[in-house]
Amino acid sequence: MFDKVLIANRGEIALRVLRACRELGVRTVVVHSSADADSLPVRLADEAVRIGPAASRRSYLNAAAIVEAARQTGAQAVHPGYGFLSEDADFAEICAQNGLVFVGPPPQVMAALADKSTARALMSRAGLPLPPGSVRTSPTVADAQEVAAEVGYPVIVKAAAGGGGRGMTVVRSAAELPRAYARTRAAAQVAFGDDRVYVERYLADARHVEVQVLCDDQGNGVHLGTRDCSVQRRHQKLIEEAPAPALRPATLDTLAEVALRGALSVGFTGVGTVEFLVDDAERAHFLEINCRIQVEHPVTEMVTGIDLVHEQLHVAAGVPLRLRQSDVRLHGVAIECRVNVEDPDRDFAPAPGRLDRFRPPGGPFTRVDTHGHVGCLVSPHYDSLLAKVAVWAPDRDAALDRLDRALAEFDVAGPGVRTTIPFARRVLRDSAFRAARHTTGLVERLLAPPDTTAPPDPTTPPDGVGPRDATDPHAPSGPPDGAGPRGRTAHVVPDPRAEADPAARTPAPAVPAAGPTTWRNR
Repeated sequence: MFDKVLIANRGEIALRVLRACRELGVRTVVVHSSADADSLPVRLADEAVRIGPAASRRSYLNAAAIVEAARQTGAQAVHPGYGFLSEDADFAEICAQNGLVFVGPPPQVMAALADKSTARALMSRAGLPLPPGSVRTSPTVADAQEVAAEVGYPVIVKAAAGGGGRGMTVVRSAAELPRAYARTRAAAQVAFGDDRVYVERYLADARHVEVQVLCDDQGNGVHLGTRDCSVQRRHQKLIEEAPAPALRPATLDTLAEVALRGALSVGFTGVGTVEFLVDDAERAHFLEINCRIQVEHPVTEMVTGIDLVHEQLHVAAGVPLRLRQSDVRLHGVAIECRVNVEDPDRDFAPAPGRLDRFRPPGGPFTRVDTHGHVGCLVSPHYDSLLAKVAVWAPDRDAALDRLDRALAEFDVAGPGVRTTIPFARRVLRDSAFRAARHTTGLVERLLAPPDTTAPPDPTTPPDGVGPRDATDPHAPSGPPDGAGPRGRTAHVVPDPRAEADPAARTPAPAVPAAGPTTWRNR
């Protein structure tokens, strides 16, 4: 195991990694911006290094400053958390060139998987099911029109270098496609420095289901069950649960098996997540592989009893996988709610400020991951995630009731501060969600203007939340989980995505799958 690890992140995930290191007897270095100088992770770290001003491009995305901090403090490894540089293949290479272990997959694997078009091609060869559409990018609008005509409308135009809910446009008719294609390419160029796009069939009423995998560098791997992340706004998750509810055991088995096969086929190492859309016939369609710890990892930890950050650090230190598939057993149900400092009544506009009151919930089987405290200034410079409330119970109904109770106890207040707690409790009361019949369209339905020609739904009381406008100027300017782009080096050019095409990288050789993948919720 390492003697000292540098944590290249902020907020609750920096604190989560710090605590895991301390439990393993590993000293910690936390890098921080000037805005986070008094943050809880900085206070608790063994060492802290200021690496820049509040702007993330000059601090948390400043690869050179982070590596220099690691070298000066004698850190042996860099844990990137999620967001920021966590999926930046060039940053991982820079770490290796400076004798630092990057806690994540090899750079060539990250580069291949960060490019969605390349990842689709790799997973198709590994036998994973893809949504109908193009495996490669569509360089012209004529190519996009050909694909759309073949798969049928609606379709979705996606940026090959996209991530975090950005770089996607839904197109419902042939007449809309040329403009949507041009607009998506232009937006992708600005956001990611890469205007390549591809087209696939848009699955409007589907569920977002993902599989947690853990692999070492010797070709061993296990899956740790599924999570449902269908409650989303702007393709960003709000509520997650494990295991995914209301799916047949055969579907769960298949998802787990193909997810692990896909990860191992490209030489994946560490903790990762394979994401799918599952339609109403329970047909799965591969979306992407995330090469980092996920925001929603606590629900997997709660149903498996496995500390994912501990295992992530052991694998990065070269320790062979300490788990076999037969060691993984799922118990009960865990559900997590993200508490964001946003105003649901103003289309989730950011509502940062100083916290005059902060009392997180407690009680049995209730976990709160947060960096918040009384007097904490929730900065407008970063994403709005303040806390994650996760609960466990023997069954889903009990877990939902426990989460609602916990959210009702959460006391957060300060001048101008609003949170998403009221909207989350509205989701928990929704009849479709309670029955696990919800899809990724749930939030859009709840936020739609009321139908004045129909009687109100008594199961969904109004809470003042109005309709959403896709052009809202308060929409998040970057992806969630720390607001970091994927697959590029931030300190080289103004936009951290504007480096070389990761599709030119050579993926790691395939390795054999490991062990049985069948599992059950016990």
